[in-house]
Amino acid sequence: MECISILCCFLLLITITTAADTMNITQSIRDRDGETIVSAGERFRLGFFSPGNSKNRYLGIWHNKVPESAIKAVWVANRKTPLTDLSGIFKMTDQGILVLTQNATVIWSTNSTTPARKPVAQLLDSGNLIVRNEGDNTTEYYLWQSFDYPSDTFLSGMKLGRNRVTGLDTYISSWKTIDDPFPGDYTYGLDPIGYPQMIVRRNSTKLNRVGPWNGVQFSGMPQLRPNPLYKYEFVLNAEEIYSSYTLQNKSLFSMITLNQHGILEQLAWINEANDWAMISIVPRDKCDIYAVCGAYGVCNINYTPMCSCIKGFVSKVPKEWEMDDWSSGCVVKTPVNCSQEFRKYSGVKLPETRTSWFNDASFVIASMSLDDCKFLCTKNCSCSAYANLDIRQGGHNCLLWFSELIDIRELEQGGQDIYIRMAASESDYHIRIVVSCVLSAGLLFLGLALVLFWKRKWQRNSTLETIVHNKGQTKEDLELTFFDLGTIASATNKFSPTNKLGEGGFGPVYKGILKDGQEIAVKRLSKNSRQGLDEFSNEVIYIARLQHRNLVKILGCCIQANERMLIYEFLPNKSLDFFIFDQKQSIHLDWPQRYHIINGIARGLLYLHQDSRLRIVHRDLKVGNILLDYEMNPKISDFGLARSFGGNETEANTNKVVGTQDSKWEKKQRILSSGAQW
Repeated sequence: MECISILCCFLLLITITTAADTMNITQSIRDRDGETIVSAGERFRLGFFSPGNSKNRYLGIWHNKVPESAIKAVWVANRKTPLTDLSGIFKMTDQGILVLTQNATVIWSTNSTTPARKPVAQLLDSGNLIVRNEGDNTTEYYLWQSFDYPSDTFLSGMKLGRNRVTGLDTYISSWKTIDDPFPGDYTYGLDPIGYPQMIVRRNSTKLNRVGPWNGVQFSGMPQLRPNPLYKYEFVLNAEEIYSSYTLQNKSLFSMITLNQHGILEQLAWINEANDWAMISIVPRDKCDIYAVCGAYGVCNINYTPMCSCIKGFVSKVPKEWEMDDWSSGCVVKTPVNCSQEFRKYSGVKLPETRTSWFNDASFVIASMSLDDCKFLCTKNCSCSAYANLDIRQGGHNCLLWFSELIDIRELEQGGQDIYIRMAASESDYHIRIVVSCVLSAGLLFLGLALVLFWKRKWQRNSTLETIVHNKGQTKEDLELTFFDLGTIASATNKFSPTNKLGEGGFGPVYKGILKDGQEIAVKRLSKNSRQGLDEFSNEVIYIARLQHRNLVKILGCCIQANERMLIYEFLPNKSLDFFIFDQKQSIHLDWPQRYHIINGIARGLLYLHQDSRLRIVHRDLKVGNILLDYEMNPKISDFGLARSFGGNETEANTNKVVGTQDSKWEKKQRILSSGAQW
């Protein structure tokens, strides 16, 4: 009995030891016994597993406390040499070499050459498996670490790049299939030539490029700016070059993986959903495809076609461009011939930097201004462009290009400035045209301006008379400001795509800022709109005469030439459907907030149906037409299909079908149906 008790205590001791975060040379992890190692904070677990439907066994690391169905291995030791049964044993030699065996045959091992003294293997809370000497926790003296040999996952604290001292390149590589961790065709890592940058490749072919680091972010990935969840870092010095990131919230489970299709995914574990959520992805769209527009081509996903040439350049093979094949790129219209003229492009992903030159604090020239950078580029006829290397503190240090500019993208937000050398004749040509027009036609334009002014005023009044007459109103009934087309064009940056908020049946909607700083939303009637002047008239007649805190406020309209525009107050929180139907955004709407919004919608409808000067039925009420202001107060919008009632009427006939309603529309119907959206 005494022997049995001693044996039980011994077995218990082994179990406790294997459940700890360390393993010494006297211990081992056996697959058959289901033994594992768990990090001190219980964030990661090391053990044997079979991925997906595979029957092969692998030694790997995964997030602890994640349901088995959602487990994703973040590191695999024997990617190329799977075990075929449960006989796998993981242990460490007295030289500090980690060894994985199957039936006494070595399947996988580490290759540390540093002499060991009482080596200990330890699984850290970062997911890093390290080998160190007992009592020595100094990072730079690790004998070996799994972070130097990653699989398909980029973890917080890991360095992807090159150690200039040892020559070690660290990168992640995809699995062959979802069930097979054998290294696949795709890799994500550092290209150290020129100004270093991070690249996704398929074998040796570049697929995606996140853009060079500019001190804050990678220039092609503005969504990776510092935020409450992540802090990104890029280090470049004489000893190492690497990209890394840290989790600001240490309780968060997150990782960046390169899947078997070459897609770079940033994932975060959501406890409420009990699943991984996608935070960001590369490529986001076709403009992230490497060099999709060729040399000197610029990609903008909001344009059709999405590729265009830099100003001063034309398509190299026009027939290919007509077939949406832009890979041939663009060529300069007029030879540059060492011109000293540069054109500024803003908000772009900087081009390929493999043939670039840069200065940095670790080199001879410690700091340079943008003017210094321009001077260097101007003096070298081979220099095609220049930009700030670091955009912090107003911008400093220099990046020069000495070949064709490839893989440029215009970004909706973020991005960077670049100055591209152009032919002097291009600049002189435009100057001559402007000067000639001003000198030869100045007086003529002055006269024409007066004629056009009175003509436009007459056209606007004529159009307005038509609108109010068709609605049985008079001009005196309207309390509306009329905006000039030039004012609206200036406010919206000439209806720039970057100012575009969205588009509906009426036409596009733009954000604008008036000269006094007031933010506005401009609804522009499209020439191809499936709606038309009647809906435009409804908006002008009805909203202009309605005043309620739960109705969108119209500030005025623009009726000039062929343009028909409505100008509203700007509501920053978009429409209600953005919050209701988006899983991430819906968490911002707790039930008190939802009740507040429902109550506001009901008040607005009650005003329309009973309390306003006009009794109005909206006829197109949906969550997409409920806008939210800074304080999440609801505002009913889009009165293009609205109908008004007489004083004693309770229903009206309509000639237009909206959705699936019949031709009679009652004033109670919309209040009762609005609750169905919740």
